[in-house]
Amino acid sequence: MSPTPSLPRLKRVPPGWWVALAWYAGVLLTFLVRARLPGEYEPSVRAGVLFYRWDGVLTQLLATALAAGGCVVLGRRPLKGLALVLGAAALATTSLSVAEIPLAQFLAADVALYLITATRSRRTGLLALLMALGTLAAFLALRLLAGWVVGTSAELVVALTAVVAWLVGGSAYEARRHDESMAARAAEQAVIEERLRIAREMHDMVAHSVGIIALQAGAAARVVHTRPDAAREAMSAVEAAGRETLSGLRRMLVALRQTDPEHEGAERGAASLRPAEGLADVERLARATTAAGVRVEVRWQGERRPLPPDIDLSAFRIIQESVTNVVRHAATGSCQVSVAYGSEELAIEVADRGRGAGLATEPGFGLVGIRERVALLHGEFSAAPQPEGGFRVTVRLPVPLAAPAGSTA
Repeated sequence: MSPTPSLPRLKRVPPGWWVALAWYAGVLLTFLVRARLPGEYEPSVRAGVLFYRWDGVLTQLLATALAAGGCVVLGRRPLKGLALVLGAAALATTSLSVAEIPLAQFLAADVALYLITATRSRRTGLLALLMALGTLAAFLALRLLAGWVVGTSAELVVALTAVVAWLVGGSAYEARRHDESMAARAAEQAVIEERLRIAREMHDMVAHSVGIIALQAGAAARVVHTRPDAAREAMSAVEAAGRETLSGLRRMLVALRQTDPEHEGAERGAASLRPAEGLADVERLARATTAAGVRVEVRWQGERRPLPPDIDLSAFRIIQESVTNVVRHAATGSCQVSVAYGSEELAIEVADRGRGAGLATEPGFGLVGIRERVALLHGEFSAAPQPEGGFRVTVRLPVPLAAPAGSTA
């Protein structure tokens, strides 16, 4: 699970470090309140007879070592780590000559309790709270059995801080779960919208192909008796367009499982005959982006040849979205687009040397749409920062061996 939203640097701090910081702050506070500070006539708390003796100092060192062990294992085994911190709090109290575990000694346990409750399951958080309260109760019970005075009122205040830490941790846990749920829904919605967009683009391609078929069939009917060779050529074009359309539908619609009721009626009546965009439009995209301030260098490798319309369109959309991510997030003045035609696949790479590469994976879901397109075409997709700086998107799309004539790249 991802931690609760916070500053990026704070996310990388291990939980044990926060507990250790709280422990050492408590130790420092313990010494400060037992010393006469400037402006005070006497210390706030009178030191016990053992506090400055060698055995008292040794007890504090042993308790600190025990707390350090708890900080080390807290991330892997949270309840064990908390148990060690609670044991350190009880051990450190024995040399203070007090009737209860003071808040300064219990501060690290409160921080550990918060972190466990905020990042682990509810059951683990509840067990952590019971362990904390049980430690306080056991400390008082042992003093009662020994016939010593107990600080019940002060210990109730310390117990209240534990309950507050548990409640705040539970609130952080619920907030994190809500954020994760909303992010998952947004990502799912982005996938659905991308599939609907692909389906609409497929509708345009099919409408275009059907229009071509109607025109060619009509031409063949008019010249079938006077110019049989021209009629035969027109019918061959009809056959090629039909096979091409069926091939694209077979590849794309088998994978699509979602529908868009809001657009269905409009799509049914929108028999657009405009040709779909494809790799032939990459140079135009590069010129427009360069004019906008980010220079796009396009490199072609291999023999450029016609591709099936669905692959041609998806390749263009992938490049378009990748270049858009560079413009929005990369904080750079240039990027490189490589398109390599292989015998059985089409390889696409979009790379930049910008400083804002990490932002390309933040919410916006451009990469989610690219991943969905590639998955529907049974291709390979990767997107990651480059070791030398910048960001790189790499896509490989399988191309049918006998690809029919489509839009020219």
